Amino acid sequence: MMQEERTGPNQIEVPIVLAFTPNYFVPVATCITSVLQYAGETSKFHFICLLTEALPTAMQELLKDLGAARARFTFMDLTGAVSEEIYVDPKYTIAASYRLLLPSLLPEYDKILYIDCDMIFQNDLSILYHRMDLQDNYMAGVFEATLEVQQAHMQAIGCAPGSYINSGLLLMNLKQLRADDMVSQFLEAAKVEGLAFPDQDVINQLCKGRIVGLPPFWNSIRTFLLPQYKTSFLKFYTEQDWRTVQRRGNVHYTGPKPWNTFTVAFDLWWSYYNRLPVAIKKLITIDPKLVLIATVYRNSLGKFGVKLVQTVYRRLKGRAE
Repeated sequence: MMQEERTGPNQIEVPIVLAFTPNYFVPVATCITSVLQYAGETSKFHFICLLTEALPTAMQELLKDLGAARARFTFMDLTGAVSEEIYVDPKYTIAASYRLLLPSLLPEYDKILYIDCDMIFQNDLSILYHRMDLQDNYMAGVFEATLEVQQAHMQAIGCAPGSYINSGLLLMNLKQLRADDMVSQFLEAAKVEGLAFPDQDVINQLCKGRIVGLPPFWNSIRTFLLPQYKTSFLKFYTEQDWRTVQRRGNVHYTGPKPWNTFTVAFDLWWSYYNRLPVAIKKLITIDPKLVLIATVYRNSLGKFGVKLVQTVYRRLKGRAE
């Protein structure tokens, strides 16, 4: 089940877990490129890739080349690892539930970072990993700024507004989770049908009170970035938090994906995609119109033009509604 370049954890390395399906390979490579870009020159990483099916050797080699001397990779094919009894919302893949298994899957680690692959990083993850002491808490992450439309869901799963964590970036205390046998509890809770965000809801329900909140720039979800949600954001965070998110937040594309459509922080994702080797870029089919927009958007005049068209469109749409 496990393939890796060498065995045993290196205490200097930062272990980072990503779970994905093969069709997400290019976003994964783009995400990893941003992680390496913002890490200190001496930082080293162990990227642990949890897969829904075996990743072709050629793709594995492409990722290893991205890491060069600064990263090593482990590839774990978890086909059938999650019981068919757990609920998987049709909007998501089974890969999202793999984070529930991490305490058992990685017994050699006491602490790991889990990140979603639809993220671009503008901060050094090694700093977060080495400086955060979780003590006996289960994990650390960023609490969402609960919107009014989310209130009913919060009440249904027993979470107070502002106390619901987004599971796209988690610093997980595997040692404590193992000590309290949380994996079996996670999997039992995940059998409940109808959870809006199955694995995320389970984590929030069972880890409530033992989650350390991180500043929102560590996981800047879509609603942290769009101005129409600023009022909701400021109910839970500060004006300085808002400015920091806008300036250097790690962008989590929780809505539309920039490789599929024009969306928030579109140019940031494309700036890292454009750094990828041609051999990796060939593994994704992107609408030529989107490629053209990305090309135009790279210069200030083009960006101004695209934003102008976007503003006009939003105003016309608002009047129509």
